[in-house]
Amino acid sequence: MKKIIALGASSSSKSINKALAIHAASKVADASINVIDLYHYMLPLYSIDSEEEFGIPEGAHKFNNLIESADGLVISLAEHNGTYTAVFKNLIDWLSRIDMKIWKGKPILLMATSPGERGGVSVLSAAKSSFPFMEGDIVAEFSLPSFYDNFSNAGITNTELASKLDHQVMLFEQALEKVETV
Repeated sequence: MKKIIALGASSSSKSINKALAIHAASKVADASINVIDLYHYMLPLYSIDSEEEFGIPEGAHKFNNLIESADGLVISLAEHNGTYTAVFKNLIDWLSRIDMKIWKGKPILLMATSPGERGGVSVLSAAKSSFPFMEGDIVAEFSLPSFYDNFSNAGITNTELASKLDHQVMLFEQALEKVETV
């Protein structure tokens, strides 16, 4: 059984990206899903002065260990003003102080959604350009526009978009098959 992390890169208790990440991860066959809530990984604002005075927070080490223990990551990025949420960017900054290879070469299904028609494409673009430098292996990607029009408790309601997600999940599963469980 593959170990998957499902992460909505937001600290909101009503995160639509967390809902999308859980939905996508639940489609992965033969997988154990660990849903991560960034609310539980709120760290002090990164600064070199803070790191020198207090060290790297335990929460950053715990999150790093979660990534190390996973076989793959399903990450749905919330978009604030065209880029990462502050809580997610801050987490990345702290994680990079432990290991610049934050994503540890794990296969990633990278997604985004938003209430608007663009579906978080700006933040997806930012992640696609930066994650590889942090050893992120983006094997599949998906954007869900107009979340509230295209998603319900049963999942994606638009059949064309649902089919696109299914294809991306299949690509992610194929990448997971290549991962040797330690």
